[in-house]
Amino acid sequence: MTAIAEQAQAARRPGVAATNARRLSGLLLAIGVLALVVLLSVAVGSRDIPLPTVIEALFAYDDSNDHAIIQSLRLPRTVLGLLVGAALGIAGALIQALTRNPLADPGILGVNAGASFFVLIAVGYLGFTSLDAYIWFAFLGAIVTTIVVYIVGSAGRGGATPISLTLAGVAIGAILGGVSTALTLLNPSAFDRMRHWEAGALSGGSYDAVITVAPFVIVGLVLAGIVARPLNAVALGDDLAKSLGANILRVRVVVVVAVTLLAGGATAAAGPIGFVGLMVPHVARWIVGPDQRWIFAYTVVLAPVLLLVSDIVGRIIMRPGEIQVAIVTAFVGAPVLILLARRRKVSGL
Repeated sequence: MTAIAEQAQAARRPGVAATNARRLSGLLLAIGVLALVVLLSVAVGSRDIPLPTVIEALFAYDDSNDHAIIQSLRLPRTVLGLLVGAALGIAGALIQALTRNPLADPGILGVNAGASFFVLIAVGYLGFTSLDAYIWFAFLGAIVTTIVVYIVGSAGRGGATPISLTLAGVAIGAILGGVSTALTLLNPSAFDRMRHWEAGALSGGSYDAVITVAPFVIVGLVLAGIVARPLNAVALGDDLAKSLGANILRVRVVVVVAVTLLAGGATAAAGPIGFVGLMVPHVARWIVGPDQRWIFAYTVVLAPVLLLVSDIVGRIIMRPGEIQVAIVTAFVGAPVLILLARRRKVSGL
């Protein structure tokens, strides 16, 4: 039996190697597309700037008007888009893996709603106006809401199952969203400064925002990389995961912390943006299969592509004004997600 098993394993190796080679080729292609989109994001706006000028501004800055626009406005906006896109995409991939629900996103556990609600309180009632101040409220709201969702989802006989967590997250997120809307309507003048943020946009991006958010996003991405392999076992079910040696509680705690950092930081920096964390991991799973390590690798590249392309489209169709990126992602994401959800191969984990 041992010899037969060794022969079977040897026979599988060429197939696995070929599959990984195709995955790596696709990932390199995605990185190339991301690089092109980054250049377009810097070049396209209310006034287009030629790509050669963009490259000169990046490597041979000469204090001209175009170079100043690129360095002070468009480059930080693009970098913020990279961070927010990666954060939302990986947060969605983590929640989809944890809940074993391929159509989940950071909002499914109420994380975005909690972060938005606490930021609303910080800005509208406590007078905090800088990202450095209210980002901590975003994290606080995200973690408090996540804990509440976990407690509510654990209340039944079955404990914290993916279904109970999903239902609890949807309910609490809806409550927080309704309360936030009511508070905004009761005192609209206090929340005028938040209207642009609430729409979800990258136009307020600055180097200060990038510097503030980057450490949290990077830590969240590192944590996601750490739990990628154990999440492959968790996706098989709790009992089988335990038999394979996975520490279910530790994996869940790390995922919750990572999602809090990623979704909380992204929401604080750019406002609530949907569909990125919902659609991109779904597409990545369709391309590479159920291995979370490859799903995370593709998501961290494709999610910024989606967000930046949406931002570019929003700048083009309303010149000289623009449409907030969250609105564009909804228009782009909804039909694509419906199309993907109808495919049997990607209808489940």
